[in-house]
Amino acid sequence: MAAQMAVNSGASLWGPLKELWETVEGSIWRKQPESVHLLDLQLKKNKPYFLSLFKNPPKSAEQREKVRKASTEGISIQGQQGSRLLPEQLLTEAFILSDLFDIGELAALELLLAGEHQQPHFPGLTRGLVAVLLYWDGKRCVANSLRSLIQSRHGKTFTLDLGADLVSLTTRFTDELMAQGLAKQILNLVSDINVTREFERLQKERGLGNEKHRKEVSDLIKECRQSLAECLFSWTCQSPLNKDDMLALIGHLETVTAEADGSLDSVNLALVMALLYCLDVSFLEQGTEDRDDLLQALPLLTEKQYVSAVHSRLVEGPTWKLPGLQAVVRLTWALSLRALSQLPQGAGLVEFTEADEALADQALLGGVFLFLTEGILGSEGFHQEEFYTRRLHALITDFLALMPMKVKQLHNRADEDARLIHMALQMGSEPPSLRKDLEHLMILIGEFYSKDPFGLELALEFWCPSESMQHTSLAGSFLGVALQRPPHKQVVLSKFVRQMGDLLPANLYIPYLRMLKGLANGPQCSHYCFSLLKTNGAPHGENLQGGVSGSPVSWEHLFHSLMLYHENLRRDVPSTDSTQYRHPPIRGITQRELDGLTAFLQLLTTIINWSENARLALCEHPQWTPVVVMLGLLQCSVQPVLKAQLLHALAAFGKSPEIAASLWQSLEYTQILQTVKTPGQRQAAGIEVELNEIESSCEEYPLTRAFCQLISTLVESSLPVNLGAGLRAPGFQPYLTFLRDAVFLPFPTRAYRRPAEKWEVAEAVLEVFHKLLRDYEPQPADFLQETVELQGEQVPAHKPPGHSLMFHLLNDSPTLSLCLSLLEEGVRQLDTYAPFPGKKQLESAVLHCLSLLDLALQKEVVFMDLLRESQASMLVSPLEQLLQGVSAQSRRADHIINIARYLYHSSSNPEAAFLSAKILRHIARYPNIQSRLVGDFTHDQTVSDKLMAGFVECLDNDEAQEGVDKTDDSDPDKRIARIRHETQIHILNLLITSLELKGPNLALYLLGYEVKKPVSSTNLQDPGVLGCPRSCLHAILSLLQQGSERRSGPILTQQAPHLAELCYQVIYQLCACSDTSGPTMRYLRTSQDFLFSHLKHLPFILPGNEIPSLNQMSWLMKTAAIELRVTSLNRQRSHTQRLLNLLLDDQPHMQHADAELGMDDDSKTVSSFLHFDTVSKVRRKLLSVLDAIDFSQEVPEQLQLDFFERTQIEQVISNCEHVNEQGHTVCNVKLLHRVLVAEVNALQGMAAIGQRPLLMEEVNSILQQVVERNRVRRSLSAKRHALQSWRSLVETILTACPAELIPADQRQLIIRDLLLDLHDKVLSEDAAVELMPIVAGAVFTLTAHLSQSVLSEQQQGAGLEGGSSSGFASIANSALHLILRKLLDFILCTGGGFQRLRAHLYGSLLYYLQIAQKPEEPDTLQTAMSMWERLTAPEDGFSKLQRENLAIIESYGTALMEVVCRDACDGHEIGRMLALAVLDRVLSIDRQSQWLVYLCNSGYLRVLVESLRQDDAALQTLLMPQPPLLKPLYIYESKMALLTRVAKTAQGAVELLCCGLVAQLVECRVFHMLPENDSLRVYGQRDPSGFIPSPLERYRQILLPTLRLLQVILTSTTTHHQQGAAQVLQWLIVHSDTIQSILRSQDVSMGSLQELSLLTAIISKTALPGALDLGQEINSAALLEFQGHIGRFQRQSLSLLVRLAGTERARYLKQIEESGAPGDTAEKREEMEVAIQQVCANIMEYCQTLLLQSSAEAQFTVCLFSPSASEPTDMAVPSVSRVPSLGLVLLLLKNSATDFFRYHDSHRQSLGKLQRLEQLAPEELKELCQGLVSGSGGVEKIPSVQRSVLAKRRLVQLVNNRAKLLALCSYIIETCLFVIWRHLEYYLLYCTPIDPKDSLLPGYRDASGGGGLGLSRVSQQDLEQLQSDVARSFTEPLQRKLLEVEGLYSKTHSRHTFIQALTRRIRGLVRHTKS
Repeated sequence: MAAQMAVNSGASLWGPLKELWETVEGSIWRKQPESVHLLDLQLKKNKPYFLSLFKNPPKSAEQREKVRKASTEGISIQGQQGSRLLPEQLLTEAFILSDLFDIGELAALELLLAGEHQQPHFPGLTRGLVAVLLYWDGKRCVANSLRSLIQSRHGKTFTLDLGADLVSLTTRFTDELMAQGLAKQILNLVSDINVTREFERLQKERGLGNEKHRKEVSDLIKECRQSLAECLFSWTCQSPLNKDDMLALIGHLETVTAEADGSLDSVNLALVMALLYCLDVSFLEQGTEDRDDLLQALPLLTEKQYVSAVHSRLVEGPTWKLPGLQAVVRLTWALSLRALSQLPQGAGLVEFTEADEALADQALLGGVFLFLTEGILGSEGFHQEEFYTRRLHALITDFLALMPMKVKQLHNRADEDARLIHMALQMGSEPPSLRKDLEHLMILIGEFYSKDPFGLELALEFWCPSESMQHTSLAGSFLGVALQRPPHKQVVLSKFVRQMGDLLPANLYIPYLRMLKGLANGPQCSHYCFSLLKTNGAPHGENLQGGVSGSPVSWEHLFHSLMLYHENLRRDVPSTDSTQYRHPPIRGITQRELDGLTAFLQLLTTIINWSENARLALCEHPQWTPVVVMLGLLQCSVQPVLKAQLLHALAAFGKSPEIAASLWQSLEYTQILQTVKTPGQRQAAGIEVELNEIESSCEEYPLTRAFCQLISTLVESSLPVNLGAGLRAPGFQPYLTFLRDAVFLPFPTRAYRRPAEKWEVAEAVLEVFHKLLRDYEPQPADFLQETVELQGEQVPAHKPPGHSLMFHLLNDSPTLSLCLSLLEEGVRQLDTYAPFPGKKQLESAVLHCLSLLDLALQKEVVFMDLLRESQASMLVSPLEQLLQGVSAQSRRADHIINIARYLYHSSSNPEAAFLSAKILRHIARYPNIQSRLVGDFTHDQTVSDKLMAGFVECLDNDEAQEGVDKTDDSDPDKRIARIRHETQIHILNLLITSLELKGPNLALYLLGYEVKKPVSSTNLQDPGVLGCPRSCLHAILSLLQQGSERRSGPILTQQAPHLAELCYQVIYQLCACSDTSGPTMRYLRTSQDFLFSHLKHLPFILPGNEIPSLNQMSWLMKTAAIELRVTSLNRQRSHTQRLLNLLLDDQPHMQHADAELGMDDDSKTVSSFLHFDTVSKVRRKLLSVLDAIDFSQEVPEQLQLDFFERTQIEQVISNCEHVNEQGHTVCNVKLLHRVLVAEVNALQGMAAIGQRPLLMEEVNSILQQVVERNRVRRSLSAKRHALQSWRSLVETILTACPAELIPADQRQLIIRDLLLDLHDKVLSEDAAVELMPIVAGAVFTLTAHLSQSVLSEQQQGAGLEGGSSSGFASIANSALHLILRKLLDFILCTGGGFQRLRAHLYGSLLYYLQIAQKPEEPDTLQTAMSMWERLTAPEDGFSKLQRENLAIIESYGTALMEVVCRDACDGHEIGRMLALAVLDRVLSIDRQSQWLVYLCNSGYLRVLVESLRQDDAALQTLLMPQPPLLKPLYIYESKMALLTRVAKTAQGAVELLCCGLVAQLVECRVFHMLPENDSLRVYGQRDPSGFIPSPLERYRQILLPTLRLLQVILTSTTTHHQQGAAQVLQWLIVHSDTIQSILRSQDVSMGSLQELSLLTAIISKTALPGALDLGQEINSAALLEFQGHIGRFQRQSLSLLVRLAGTERARYLKQIEESGAPGDTAEKREEMEVAIQQVCANIMEYCQTLLLQSSAEAQFTVCLFSPSASEPTDMAVPSVSRVPSLGLVLLLLKNSATDFFRYHDSHRQSLGKLQRLEQLAPEELKELCQGLVSGSGGVEKIPSVQRSVLAKRRLVQLVNNRAKLLALCSYIIETCLFVIWRHLEYYLLYCTPIDPKDSLLPGYRDASGGGGLGLSRVSQQDLEQLQSDVARSFTEPLQRKLLEVEGLYSKTHSRHTFIQALTRRIRGLVRHTKS
């Protein structure tokens, strides 16, 4: 035993029972699928609970001992390892609980532990109090389960439409229980359980908490008793009880007593009804198909002892405690016997059936009808059960039908009694006291049928249709069916109604009218009753004078009496100012007559309430004129009760709009409420006097209430604008003033005899206010001060009543204060949880108050806007500010808290909670109010806990139901379910709105975050942990988590899709907001595993609820994206990996794969045999989510209109559009409806009236169309949202998650799948264009990542050396081609528009084409391949892919070319740049030049060239210090890049020259605008972000592309070189100022060096004397100018050489070393080195060209350098005038040779490192990476795999850089040698020296100088010096060095032995002595 004594933490007395009830409810009431099996299991498991109903586990000493030791030794708990020590306090409580309920000690301990666990759900209660609730809740679950099981049985009275297997299961199970004595157990329990007794016990042990707890406990106990009693009732409805149980039930009822008011309580009522159903045989009359089976099962027919036992018990049994109840049972038995005697099977029961008469007499003696009225009808539970009313109906009708003689007997006795009374009255003696059975019967019928909560209209059985219409034949033919003979019973009953009215004794007159009132209750009954009263009247109205013939119960008689009474009173009306007005004698009418009139008016009211026809017929009757008579009576002095009844009748008439309009006028005319004061009148008259003087002194207010009801009805029907015109300012205002000032404001201070009446008055008047405000729409006209003319003077006009109400609610008026104090009173009363008189009316009044506030908040914005525009002098304040005012009662600002407290009562008052949530949501829009509210809400801890509990309770509610149609409010349960759901929606919207505002806000408080400390410091816990209360966040999560562990997914997403969408949105907002993100995500990840458990159910597919399901997925995916980003940043790899696997896996999870696929063994073996892996592939989760987004969108067709003008209607529709809370533009359908209906109403004339129905039909079709349009917009918006979220999730996965979590091969396949699926969806015929931009964006990202992934895979060496068979990298070529085709299709399908969208696609295309670009190869300086080797080498993967790509692109032909070219020339800037880049890329791979040909032939190239002129102006603005935009610069750069690409082929270059490219550039003025390079000033204007370059840098960005382009043109146009060069020279000359200042510039920066290198390259090719032989005639002046320019270029180039190679070389090199700013990379320095070498090489090339061009022979050559070999001295500024010496060239030669060896070593080392990259030390790798990554910490963050890739890239870069430098150095060496040789040859062999004394003119040019650069004359001495200097410089080691250079480099790269030959010649010249 001890081993089994583990404690069940779920509490065996509660947990399993709760589960049982949920299963029973799910299978029987919710009809959940697959529930029969679950139910079967639960019933088997829990059968003991049913067999020993409510029995508790017994106490035992052993248990007691075990529990006692739990604090020292611990106790084991099921499902937890080891034992747990429990605190002493808990054990003490357990013993108390055990004694209290007499339960086992372990069970008590379990209850307490469960209570502790459930405590967060019950804020404010201790665990002990919660345990008490759980104990009774367990009992309730058993009782309710039993009741539901019994109700689902198969039987005779009703069926629940359940499956046959379920019904047979429950029937079998309950039969077993009944056989074990269930009925007696139930009866015993009903007697034993007593609320008062239980409460006394609990009170003694302090087991009761606050009022709410007491109420909950008493409700639970009552519900247990009620459910047990209903178990028996449900059983007897379906099947009879056996004899013993039957007698036990009778025995129980014998002892029953009544409540204080004489009625039965609901438990006893259920047992009485059970007995009545046991004795019921009426069901045998209904000839249902299973009648014979039911006959067999009826013991009344089959068992004689049964009948005999029951009979003897009822006839001879003792007197019951309630004789009336005994009488009811006896009557029932008598009727059953009478019914049995009429059945053939009843023949054997004659001995009993004979006694029916006697029994019925006994019953009548017992006052059966009186008890039925008071005891049973008076019971509050009676009208809540449909089958109670059906049984009582059967009882009454059976008595009338089966015992007609008894009825006749009663009638005769009543006649007799009437005579006796009459005689007694005449003789003046006391009338005898007589039995009133018939009167009681009539009253019973009247009372019973006057309430019909289920709309059954059972009273129809009393009306026989054929007889109510006099001419049967006529009626039959009129109805189109031959009337069937009505059933016998119906004939008998209708006869009873008619005969009773024929010769009616006076004393039965009022009961008969009351009976008719009951029988007229219902739409059809009222019509029959109306006809009866009509036919009862005299056939002709001739003898009115001599009294009324015909029945006294007829319209004729009744209205005649009214008229007489009116005439009589009118004669005696005193003049208004007579003083006796107040107490007039009641004239000519006794109390009985008064009661009779009242009864008649009540009957009239009932009939016209139900029947519109009766209303119109009576109202328009010319003789009776009821409305006039009634209004007349109201003016006379009549008792208030009668006046009230008259007003009720008028209100019923006012239900028809036709009558209402005239009724208003009559009311105004008769001045019932005095609206016009006559001059000289001393005192007020009318209803106001009655209220203040008569009703107040009587302390009863029937008249006032009736008047409010009348106004309420009339206001609903029609509200006349010109009421009272002519006599006063027209309008409703006086009535409103009366209601407000005389009724509403004084109501709390008046005295009331009946306490409930106080709230009835409040409810009645507030209802009118509510209706008035509800129908009011603020209009501009309401704010204008208008006047009306009245008896010759102007008086101000009245405003609409709604306007007046708004004004009072938007001011601190008494009306508003009273509304607010009423709300406070209401919530205070509700907090007591005690019933009090008028509770229902108070609740209703509170609802009206809340509605008023809600409406005022809705309308105040428009109201105040209109007020502001009208500039009227009215003062109003916004209601939300007034609500923050101080309350007069509590002296605190707690109005909003009072409103919020209604949420706490949502279980009992769902509508109040709904309105409260709605109001709070309105208020929550204002950020300033939010922070105050948080303070108010949290100020008092108990209030704060209550408010939080209220919000949570509303969200937690199980009964809420989505999707209940608003129009279908017939079923109250459904309506309540809808209201509860809408409350949840409002609360969630409140949270969403608040979260968008800054903290502290309501949402943070309600969701459980810190509002007093920083939000991010919150530590979220499960409820109950560390005292954390249950917050709205817990409620939202528990809503979402339900069912998330099952395969069907979270229940909420299917049952309440909109609610689920908002829940997901709240969670997303919490995760997205920086403050709440940390705590929320931690909590969701650790405590809930929220995201994983929800993402695994994606996609949510809800047919019919597409929009919410898409939004649910959107919010969930957005949250998932944040989670992936955060876990990646925090390096929580396992979390990231788990989510990624869930989203991306295409392998099923093995644990349930086989089961789900349902594969049988054969197919498994086959697939494994064939190695088919396809079976096990599943769709990736990301793709299936994409599948769930339907790209097609049906669009509503055009409006087809006959009457309205379409364009105007469209205009009206667009005027009615607004942006709703979700940010969608939708049309306000209600507003549109108002506008259209107003338009229809404005039409005049007969034709318009005739066509009105057609017009309204068209209005309807327009509205339907607009609703459909709104839906389409919302649907598109949801799709966009979902696609956007999907895209952000995909992008996060690809960019933010660590790359190594998805291996490259997988990554490429995933991207391939995503790309192909996206394209398939977007390229389908009916894809909506609105979704394309998002898809294009996603395609761009995906392609970029694909390209990146392929490239990185190749860099890591897996690439092409492995040469995977399928093609490129892990992704097959075929897949790549497919992607390319889809991409191009997408580009083409976008057609003419959508240029921005195509920008994304061009980007994608560029990324895609980048895949086939060959990576940079290291230049190893090895011997190049021969031409033949190149041609025969196998094609590498890159070229193959490139060739295939090109083939695909060309297969699209000119269509694609056209689109790209058009985008390149025009449109959005980014689109143009990308289109230009695409053209550039395609031209670079297009070997056949098809695209180039198209570009040229279609004229696009010319357009591009000519657009340079337009760019010029834009570029000029760029050079201002603060440029407006950099766009033009980027476009210009792209354009130049494309033109440069075109110029790289000879054909393209020629085309460009033909298009006049250079001419366009010549005319560009921007090149003249070289900014000053004042580095300080530039620095001062630097954009601090470093993004906007300085003006000088911007200028360079404009100049360099042009220079490059010119250089390329010069290189490409070899054949047409002259033409190209001449044009370029032209450009140089036009911009010579700029160029010279650049050449002179001292700046050492990357930009300036690049400028120099490009400029010198161009000059070296163009500024040549030969360039002037243009073939056309040029006049000599121009020629001279040209020569001057060329000379200047030459001089400047040489002086530049002096600077770079000589004087300033050291400075330059030093500056380059230092210039690397700390952030710059080594790359930059290397580029600068290359640039310097390049400039030197260009200038040397220029010198060489000049020498060669001047003459082929040395003796006629031009001399460029002076004959001095000494190295140039270090001068600050080399003057241009001085000619540089030959020593400069020598110096350059030496330096270049030295550099060459330095570079060569470096090159060799880097190559070595590259070849053994794997073996490099980590430090070296780090150092290499440093070259590419700026910043010091950059390298640390790079993963190791990436580091080696970077190092490799850096080494290739270094190698190639060095190779470039080597080429330049070797070229410089060669040109230097040539120049030296040419000069030496000239100077030493051909130059004739001049005598020094002749050189007077140093600048003079001598002809013999051979046209040198202004050389002074050379003396002999100079030449000798030259020879010796050269000999000294050109030493042996230098020559060896030079030859070594040739050996190392020139062999493979340039002219071999060239250096050798020149060296030899120079050596020769130096040694040569001039002869």
